[in-house]
Amino acid sequence: MDGLKTYEVRTYGCQMNVHDSERLSGLLEDAGYVRAPEGADGDADVVVFNTCAVRENADNKLYGNLGRLAPMKTKRPGMQIAVGGCLAQKDRDTIVTKAPWVDVVFGTHNIGKLPVLLERARVQEEAQVEIAESLEAFPSTLPTRRESAYAAWVSISVGCNNTCTFCIVPALRGKEKDRRPGDILAEIEALVAEGVSEITLLGQNVNAYGSDIGDREAFSKLLRACGKIEGLERVRFTSPHPRDFTDDVIAAMAETPNVMPQLHMPLQSGSDTVLKAMRRSYRQDRFLGIIGKVRDAIPHAAISTDIIVGFPGETEEDFEQTMHVVREARFAQAFTFQYSKRPGTPAATMDGQIPKEVVQDRYMRLVALQEEISWEENKKQVGRTLDVMVAEGEGRKDGATHRLSGRAPDNRLVHFTKPEQEVRPGDVVTVEITYAAPHHLLAEGPTAAVRRTRAGDAWEKRNAAQAAKPAGVMLGLPQIGAPAPLPPVTGGCTVG
Repeated sequence: MDGLKTYEVRTYGCQMNVHDSERLSGLLEDAGYVRAPEGADGDADVVVFNTCAVRENADNKLYGNLGRLAPMKTKRPGMQIAVGGCLAQKDRDTIVTKAPWVDVVFGTHNIGKLPVLLERARVQEEAQVEIAESLEAFPSTLPTRRESAYAAWVSISVGCNNTCTFCIVPALRGKEKDRRPGDILAEIEALVAEGVSEITLLGQNVNAYGSDIGDREAFSKLLRACGKIEGLERVRFTSPHPRDFTDDVIAAMAETPNVMPQLHMPLQSGSDTVLKAMRRSYRQDRFLGIIGKVRDAIPHAAISTDIIVGFPGETEEDFEQTMHVVREARFAQAFTFQYSKRPGTPAATMDGQIPKEVVQDRYMRLVALQEEISWEENKKQVGRTLDVMVAEGEGRKDGATHRLSGRAPDNRLVHFTKPEQEVRPGDVVTVEITYAAPHHLLAEGPTAAVRRTRAGDAWEKRNAAQAAKPAGVMLGLPQIGAPAPLPPVTGGCTVG
């Protein structure tokens, strides 16, 4: 019988890639591999790169990482390297030409083929490149190794029908394809039965859900259906698009108790001129109108956004319009990006590319304004009593400060004084906010209440299984227990 076979998955990019990596891990473990110890840094039998194509230097980063693995592969007979994700879908044969020591290249549409392709590469002793042009199987039909016992991603659609000039995702992920509502709800119910208490509905353009199945109110109906699932405490979703954000969705958010008072709504630019050049199908008034309606319906909602600074042709007046929207919308948080050319996008060849120093100056001014607003909005939380779901790994300094960390219903990060009784990730504590910083809240007083949950039970059970796991698992036997966390996501795509 073969000996122990280990794997490592390195993830770059958006939440969709994180979720795909959970699928890749599940596929490999189903095939008998076990996850390499944390910090293995390429010292595994199979190293999988799940790539992102939205940054200008994404390919340089990939080839640099592949280059560092080449000598390790020479010294380690039988080691295999696979490259998947958006960059693989885009570059295809180029990867094997530039890095001939790669064994497998697979795309965004056929992640389920990874174990077969690895075995074929081993037997035939030559690289296997297989890129499907359309989705072969919806990812949720594949085995999954989830990274959390108490929270889970649930993909409701893949692909995107938008044509934003800065984004290459639709070309690589394809047209939007929706899952049937019954399949989504069945997956959520199965997750809740395993102890999951928080789910995030995931889609490249999540609130366009229904366009593929011919129901314009499908997304709001899905949110309301989630509200009827017993044991499901928190529902979130990402990322929506202002064009498709309709009043029935706002009503469903406000009227469904387990849909959290949180919204991530990508702005990208506050200038109508730039929005038109980006081919974003809304304008400033429409965006601010949505924010106003959400605030009227859900007064305590925390709204976050994505903003690109320095898009080709952006004038100082255009930038000031973005600053105006930021002042008006009062985002709890903004993910701000300096425009960089995404190869293969229309914007990459547009006239009026902005000098780097101008982009940097605008970026710093925007970040300073948003930092000020984030702090002011967080200060409004002081004195509020909040139910915080305890998280794992959210507070890097928790050990030294004798605190634990978790997320408020609106997804704000809360550090709280460690109570005397045991608290597990997935449990819920009730605390009073005593201090606000720009990016987190503190609850320094005693914990008002601790509620042990089925999610906490699930976390405890998973950790016990991990502790009891034998030192090695032979190839062909499934692994039990929790995996090590994925490496940090780097790069990224502003989906939505």
